[in-house]
Amino acid sequence: MDSAIRHRPRRLPFWSLLDDDARTRLLAAGTMTAFPPRETLLRQYDLTDHLLVLRRGCAKVAANSAAGYQAVLAIRRAGDLLGEQAALDGGPRSATLTSLTKVEALMIPSSAFREAAGSVPVIALALQQVLSERLRESDGHRAAAGSEAVGARLAALLLELGAEYGRPQADGAVLIALPLSQDDFAGLVLSSRRTVSRVLEQWRGHGWVTTGRNRLTIDRPDELKRLSVSGDQGA
Repeated sequence: MDSAIRHRPRRLPFWSLLDDDARTRLLAAGTMTAFPPRETLLRQYDLTDHLLVLRRGCAKVAANSAAGYQAVLAIRRAGDLLGEQAALDGGPRSATLTSLTKVEALMIPSSAFREAAGSVPVIALALQQVLSERLRESDGHRAAAGSEAVGARLAALLLELGAEYGRPQADGAVLIALPLSQDDFAGLVLSSRRTVSRVLEQWRGHGWVTTGRNRLTIDRPDELKRLSVSGDQGA
């Protein structure tokens, strides 16, 4: 993998914050479930009562507004805890979770998870760290939306996705092997589809990226890294 796409440290997912005893406790409390790509794992507004820990694969988190606009909030990967908010406070789901790849997830009833967190301090500490990181993530996205050009945010996102899910090509390019649309990219960088489409069109003209239906290849990772660091639009 080109060193240009390794510019951001990866956070530790929930499962990696646990010790063996804590993992054994949660595995005993839950059930492993498999999902094909593009399957709904959790649905916004539902009152289901469980959490998920992704063990394999990745999924996108999206929320619909009252006007019908769908915003992609995050991409979650193996090890991440999902659905914790509704499971802990008893409210409706705040977002829809959809598998992007084949997914295996540990499904844990909220009552069993609360009991485990109450008796195993490592689980409670890991949960606290996850909630803190989610808050920082949300604050960071809002701050970036107000201070950075869309091109810089999009470049940083593509580099991050390339580092996590990229498939190196023979010519040094990196294929982002996730079925993400331009609408998805727009939601993840808090911008409009029109703006993201315009930026990608400019980058295609420069030979920096190649796009197709739910497919994107980073042809010049070094140029995207430059944009993500400088904050430029890249037009």
